[in-house]
Amino acid sequence: MDLLNNLTLGFSTALLVQNVLYCFVGVLLGTAVGVLPGIGPTATVAMLLPITFNFEPVTALIMLAGIYYGAQYGGSTTAILINLPGESSAAVTALDGHAMARQGRAGPALAAAAIGSFFAGTVATVVLAVAAPPLARVALRFGPAEYFSLVLLGLIVSIALARGSALKALAMITLGILFGTVGQDIYSGTPRFVFEQRELYGGIDFVSVAVGMFGVAEILRNLENEDTRAAIVSKVKNLWPTREDRRRMAAPILRGTGLGAALGVLPGGGHVLASFTSYAVEKRISRRPAEFGTGAIEGVAGPESANNAAAQTSFIPLLTLGLPAHPVMALMVGAFIVHGITPGPNVITDEPALFWGLIASMWIGNVLLVLLNLPLIGIWVRMLRIPYTVLFPTIVLFAAIGTYSLGFNAYDVYAIAFFGILGYVLIKCGCEPAPLLLGFVLGPLLEENLRRALIISRGDATVFLTRPISAALLILAVAALVVAALPMIRKRRDKVFTEDE
Repeated sequence: MDLLNNLTLGFSTALLVQNVLYCFVGVLLGTAVGVLPGIGPTATVAMLLPITFNFEPVTALIMLAGIYYGAQYGGSTTAILINLPGESSAAVTALDGHAMARQGRAGPALAAAAIGSFFAGTVATVVLAVAAPPLARVALRFGPAEYFSLVLLGLIVSIALARGSALKALAMITLGILFGTVGQDIYSGTPRFVFEQRELYGGIDFVSVAVGMFGVAEILRNLENEDTRAAIVSKVKNLWPTREDRRRMAAPILRGTGLGAALGVLPGGGHVLASFTSYAVEKRISRRPAEFGTGAIEGVAGPESANNAAAQTSFIPLLTLGLPAHPVMALMVGAFIVHGITPGPNVITDEPALFWGLIASMWIGNVLLVLLNLPLIGIWVRMLRIPYTVLFPTIVLFAAIGTYSLGFNAYDVYAIAFFGILGYVLIKCGCEPAPLLLGFVLGPLLEENLRRALIISRGDATVFLTRPISAALLILAVAALVVAALPMIRKRRDKVFTEDE
């Protein structure tokens, strides 16, 4: 009865005209920034935060939340069409989504992403409404040691993303972690790996890495092969999944939703780990592992479902604990504070209309996103028919403008060029950029929790083994590493993922 009353309060708040209007504006802007190369929800929320200062708190938060989960929808579009993920969580979607687009199946890939996102978002909203208090109690049991072990497990599991050598995958993860440590030390402020360049003191921006490694590198690779370029912009048909596609999508959507809902609750796990883990799980249990990386629809449906489920449930630690799971949630914390609200356990009791209104608006926003995205799939697909000589220079232009607008610093544009060339070299060496990107995103979190755990334990490294949850996660990480490194398994992986010359 309490839940019913709370939901009634939530929908009565979310269905107010101004709240529905700004929810629509939020998801529309979110979809747009997800589609446009080089622009992400973090920059958009940061830029639009000042204009919400004069809004009612619930209206402001509904709009900002709509931008965030709307971008999770839109981020898959450019990842599929032009292999350019605007968000780290969309990087894994590009692996099979773009391969499907190159085969003339961009429509089914986009539809799979939209259907999986809507289902996962709806289910995750229900989870958020029903299970927020108990899930928050579970998250409370995770300290720095547990977070370190969780992130380490995610990095080791991501080896499954790489085609070919597990050693190369480990090298890419390590390289990504090293790039993530560039900047000032998180505790002492001492510059690290900055080479006396002032622009590097704040670290390397994610957008520069993602756009360079996935966008510019792909353009450079396509310049080598006329057939590859033609495949990107032709053979677009069948804008809806076939019966076989729908059959293959169903189970990955369900599994991805469950994984995303669970991992999104944990601060630091979030949508990135969820999408990568979902992809790894689908590839491991698939009867067609050879198709992954070459156009498996399961590799789109599962990660996109996990991504959007985690995007919804990542609000649980924010609303109940006041802990931001990633930069967008950190901006949401700022929005709470600006409006005189302290995020944490007291929000549910002190601001019930805001708490339940925000939850109800997520379901409304998911409906609006389907109404926006499914009818527009044909428009997104038409991007593939744009001539190569126009499309890719335009991509580079938008990417450069979007990256420059983040800090109005030309150094970020130079970084795109650097990572583009690096990504091209790595591809030519047979290395995959996806594990590198995961290492870059999760590396700082790994370091922070490692050092926090050691500080709390006064330098006693056994803290990672004496805490049961942390020990269990480390055992799983070691097991995953052993399995990936077994010669028999490695030879099988090399055989499975050998590409035709």
